[in-house]
Amino acid sequence: MSTLEPDRELMELLDRVATQDDKALKALYDRTSSKLYGLALRIVRERDAAEDVLQEAFVSIWRGAGSYRASLSPPLAWMGLIVRSRALDALRKRTADRAGVTEELDELLADTLEGDSPNPMDVNDASQQAFALHQCLTRLEAKQREVVSLAYLRDQSHGELAEQLQLPLGTVKTWIRRGLEQLRQCMARYA
Repeated sequence: MSTLEPDRELMELLDRVATQDDKALKALYDRTSSKLYGLALRIVRERDAAEDVLQEAFVSIWRGAGSYRASLSPPLAWMGLIVRSRALDALRKRTADRAGVTEELDELLADTLEGDSPNPMDVNDASQQAFALHQCLTRLEAKQREVVSLAYLRDQSHGELAEQLQLPLGTVKTWIRRGLEQLRQCMARYA
């Protein structure tokens, strides 16, 4: 079977979907959902989020099938762009929904350290997150890195840190706040 045959079949299904043929949508879903789900999962890195992305993508495919032009891209590439766009939207929304920098760091550390019996994908994700966190921590000034590390990795309060480091409490709070903001911005680049 040549690569043109599956493309031709998908193009025909998209043409039928453009006429609001729900059976064609189901057939299109059956033939492409596993690949498109894999793409979504690679981007959002959470199964539930990937399923939501896939669902939103197929709603967009249903609504936009009439705008598909075979002369511009293969059908799977066109659908992949829709999935990628929905996945990136989901990542942006997830980032915007986070309440604070501290919560984000706590979640990151929990994700990195969590799990009774991690599967290989979780181990890989945790390794990538730990690497990203390490890279971002090294970009902080030495004093900020020390204060942030002591505060979150050793669970010390601001007051305990100020006393231990013989610094004013306001200075410690400022260094932590600025350090966490820099970490948040740095970690966003790795997301």
